[in-house]
Amino acid sequence: MQVDGKIEGQIQTDKTLIISESGSASGEIYAEHIIVNGCFNGTCYATRIEILSKGRVDGTLYTDDISIEQGGRFNGVTKPAPEQQVVDFQEAKTTESLTAPAKAPHNKKAQQGSSS
Repeated sequence: MQVDGKIEGQIQTDKTLIISESGSASGEIYAEHIIVNGCFNGTCYATRIEILSKGRVDGTLYTDDISIEQGGRFNGVTKPAPEQQVVDFQEAKTTESLTAPAKAPHNKKAQQGSSS
C-alpha cells in the first residue's frame, strides 16, 4: 500500500506501507513493514520501520528494527514491539479447551439417550 496524498486515521495492512515523498499520514499505523519518505505524525506498530532521506516522523514507534537514512528525521520515542499476537493465540487456545469439554458430555448424553 502506498500513500501519495494526505491521510488521517488508522491504517492496517499485513504487508508494506510506503509513505512517498509527496505523502503525509497522521494517526495510527499497523503494518509488517513501514517505509517513510514523506511525513508521518502519530503511532506506528511494525516489525520493521525505515525512515528514508526525505522522511519526517513525529511520534511513537513500536518496533524492534528501525533504520534512519542520512537526512531522515525522527522526533519521538521508540519502544519494543508488543507481543499481542502471542497473547491472542493463547486466549484462543484457552477458549477452545473450555469449549471442547462442554461438547463432549453433551454428545455422551445424546448417545446414551439414543441407545435406550
